[in-house]
Amino acid sequence: MKGFLQIHDPLKPRGSVVGIDLGTTNSLVAAMINGKPECLVADEGGSKLLPSVVHYAANGSVIVGRHAFDVLPEYPTDTIKSVKRFMGKSLGDLETKKLGAYKFVSGKGVVRFDVAGGQPVTPIEVSGEILRQLKRRAESHFAGKVEQAVITVPAYFDDAQRQATKDAGRLAGLEVLRLLNEPTAAALAYGLDKGVQGLYAVFDLGGGTFDISILELVDGVFQVKSVGGDSSLGGDDFDRAIAHQVLDARGITAPNVQQVASLLQLARAAKERLTDAAQTELVFEGVPFPLSRADFNAWIQPLLLKTGSSVRRALKDAGVTTADVKGVVLVGGSTRVPAVRDYVAELFGQPALADIDPDQVVAYGAAIQADLLTNEDRKDEVLLLDVIPLSLGLETMGGITEKLIERNSAIPTAQGQLFTTFQDGQTGMDIHVVQGERELVADNRSLARFRLSGIPPMAAGMGRVQVTFRVDADGILSVAAKEETTGITQQITVKPTHGLTDEEIEQMLLDSIDHAEDDMQRRLLAEQRVEAERLLIDGAKQLFENGDLLSREERAALEKEFVRLERLRKIETNHEALKAAITEIDTLARPFVERIMDRAIGQAAVGQRVEDF
Repeated sequence: MKGFLQIHDPLKPRGSVVGIDLGTTNSLVAAMINGKPECLVADEGGSKLLPSVVHYAANGSVIVGRHAFDVLPEYPTDTIKSVKRFMGKSLGDLETKKLGAYKFVSGKGVVRFDVAGGQPVTPIEVSGEILRQLKRRAESHFAGKVEQAVITVPAYFDDAQRQATKDAGRLAGLEVLRLLNEPTAAALAYGLDKGVQGLYAVFDLGGGTFDISILELVDGVFQVKSVGGDSSLGGDDFDRAIAHQVLDARGITAPNVQQVASLLQLARAAKERLTDAAQTELVFEGVPFPLSRADFNAWIQPLLLKTGSSVRRALKDAGVTTADVKGVVLVGGSTRVPAVRDYVAELFGQPALADIDPDQVVAYGAAIQADLLTNEDRKDEVLLLDVIPLSLGLETMGGITEKLIERNSAIPTAQGQLFTTFQDGQTGMDIHVVQGERELVADNRSLARFRLSGIPPMAAGMGRVQVTFRVDADGILSVAAKEETTGITQQITVKPTHGLTDEEIEQMLLDSIDHAEDDMQRRLLAEQRVEAERLLIDGAKQLFENGDLLSREERAALEKEFVRLERLRKIETNHEALKAAITEIDTLARPFVERIMDRAIGQAAVGQRVEDF
């Protein structure tokens, strides 16, 4: 795609470029070989899947992949799996409290795992180790350097999770050419750009995340119409459902970390066996636990229903129905579960496409995109128009959210808006960036704050500040504020310390629908309160500077109304009543305003000739 082609220095060897699927359960690295995407062998056993597991040994060494997976039951707190579910998260997120053997370093901010060797590690560092191992495997395959990569992320990853993924790539020594949404990567791998037209749904259920994307394909242009999903829902939760049943049957209410780690491994293996078998047996601590596919289906039914809610919302956001969908693409290892495939067919009224291995399809798409970005000989460029999952805006007076970029806007994008100073002599402006669908800042998620200083002291409303939001192709936000008269500019790339939990994202969207009318009433009230405050400030100024233009009775009447308005501003909950009080003062003060204007014109005319006008 021309808009994202990398500028390449011909004097510097570029090395090979790869596509990486950084998965919750397994990760893969792929590249274009003889014109076709191919996943590279990731371990000595010939497997293309690299388990996304990292073990930290007491001697300071780090083991990644299959060997780390094998020692997990023995060293459950020093071996990190499913780290993708912690990217961009904080210790306060519910994900950290789910059934697992992790040990966390107490404190605020990002998650830190307490592992052997004495040095806590973050999810970014753990992911960096996985990416570094994939980089080594690719370099071994090509017998040369690998410096650039396209890395895939769930479409529903928020700004913090995307930034954490880019940081992990840098830690691994990779230049991240682009973060590519996993559903879009799958569409590329299926070659849906090759003469196919119409609306497609990509149902992506992996080990730890779920995405649903509605894409419209027209003449090689991928237009993502809407996205939905849950960044903490996947095959891991299927494993936990089995584990909880076993613990309940055994009467174990407080399992230790070794029991949890071992049981989750056994549950995952049993789940995989049930893909082809109707019955299986799980042996935990020498005690057999029989389970059937029918039982398993019943246990995961609530999780399947959660995916259905996301699908219906994504269809509604796109303004389409299941009848409009031409095909459904399955992505992610968890779509191998028969109950998942049956549920998807039921949701859309048609069987899904599963021609390509769902474990490898995203890596294929990443490799294709990496080639499109770096191969100048490619003639079949494809335009990818992804979207952002939640609206972005900033706080204005009264705690009101002013949305600059609406959710499901195609990216990359930029939107700007002009704001003015509120008070006389104001020399700075606080910029508060928020994310969410509600009308008031208090109901949305705070992303970042910064201050633009150096505004020349002027009358209220005269200082003009242009605020611009830019979301790049990776979905990462930068904000710039520029004072128009001086050119003073302040800019930041938004890097929150942690991301939105899946519950918060879900709740944000539901609340925006459930409270739409109430939110609008609260916004209108806040706007009238701001207008009342502006009127009171300006009125006090004019009484001080031009009060001699009023008779004693006129001044007393105005001051009485100002006192009444100040009281109403604080206690009135009906925006219409407050608006009426403001209108009443405007009417009462009109003769006063006209005299002030006459005085100003007279002063400006002193010493001037008529012909000068």
